[in-house]
Amino acid sequence: MIRSLILALLATTAASALPASAQAPKPVPWVIAPNIGYGYDAHFRTWQYQMGTNNAGELFKGARKVPKNTLFFIGANGQLYMRSGPFLDGNGSFRFGPS
Repeated sequence: MIRSLILALLATTAASALPASAQAPKPVPWVIAPNIGYGYDAHFRTWQYQMGTNNAGELFKGARKVPKNTLFFIGANGQLYMRSGPFLDGNGSFRFGPS
């Protein structure tokens, strides 16, 4: 799942380097499923894990809810970033896309 998001984000980044006449990719929904954990490790790899309930209390220690209007993206350095706040313009287009 998260790999699909990363691929979509990389495709968007690659599309921003194309001429304005090139067709921009359509947004890909990021489907988050219950009982699945998504990880991003020290080697810039993403992982998907089946989760159980036997240690759910430990899992929630230190966890925070992700605010609505949060954008996740991979920087040129391979680092995963998140930005809270609006990322769509009033007409629904992506604010940080190609000009």
